[in-house]
Amino acid sequence: MSVQDPVRASDPTGLHRVLDEPAVLPQAAQRLDTRTSLWPDEVRIDVERLNLDAASFRQLSEAHDGDGDAVRSAVLEIVSARGKMQNPVTGSGGMLVGTVAEVGPESPLGLAVGDRVATLVSLTLTPLTISDGLVGWDGRGEQVPCTGQAVLFARSIAAVLPDDLPVPLSLSVMDVCGAPALTARVTAQRERPSVLVIGGAGKSGSLSLAAARRAGASRTVGLVPTETEAQLLRHSGLADHVVVADATDPVAVQTALRAAGGETDVTVVCVDVPGCEGGAILATAQGGTIIFFSMATSFSAAALGAEGLAADVQMLIGNGYVPGHADYALELLRSEPGVRGLFERRAH
Repeated sequence: MSVQDPVRASDPTGLHRVLDEPAVLPQAAQRLDTRTSLWPDEVRIDVERLNLDAASFRQLSEAHDGDGDAVRSAVLEIVSARGKMQNPVTGSGGMLVGTVAEVGPESPLGLAVGDRVATLVSLTLTPLTISDGLVGWDGRGEQVPCTGQAVLFARSIAAVLPDDLPVPLSLSVMDVCGAPALTARVTAQRERPSVLVIGGAGKSGSLSLAAARRAGASRTVGLVPTETEAQLLRHSGLADHVVVADATDPVAVQTALRAAGGETDVTVVCVDVPGCEGGAILATAQGGTIIFFSMATSFSAAALGAEGLAADVQMLIGNGYVPGHADYALELLRSEPGVRGLFERRAH
């Protein structure tokens, strides 16, 4: 056990790993300490795969014109410079899968050496080193095979991977597991609400549609950008209505929704492009709720947009954590063939 002889006491939030002066929380830090020796309440992970969040991967890919080698180099540079994976443009990161290599004697996470786990906290606050140069990744997909090491703090979250699902599939689900859990909670708080999911054929979107229906939604609507995605979503059976519109065009969203029964009580935004705030506001009935799960959301645009439209809507930030969210999302994947079909299609 290579437990650190600390220069400063460990902090459950990871403050002891922050190299900025003055110290800030790890997510806001410019640089984290990545030493492999542990403080007593930490856990070290041998990393085997990263899952970059959709907004971050899209930004990197577009910034480098789809050049996979350039994207790979950009990720390596970020991790080397910051000691974590945090896209400097989007501010977001992703999560990882690996095997527990070492557990500090005071760790409260309940993990054991040899457990294969997915971390359910962002890479933006996880000390990370990459040792293989990402040679096994072509830079063209969100999932990144790699060799490296990561550290979890006392207030980190991780889930042991299930034995019955392929690792890439489990990782895809756990990456977005906060979305269906919060969608279910908000839906259940209302009396048979109507629910719109913007980006309904995506990972978080398909899970959210399934969660809304299971939680008692009276009408579910999935909005997608193309007819190809519409056909996939219709085939899945997850939505009562499927509409096609550009989510960044508020008028187009409003027009499309009129053909599917009109405004909804709950709107869930699950797309990874900026500019979807206005459409979500127009789509939501007065007194309704909007859940923003996209890291591309401008929360000032959402707040000012609602004010400018005199929209009496509650707006929630999906922070990725709801108690029991990983188990709930995995159960949806297992029990909803439409969800699993969309996930498996995206994995190929």
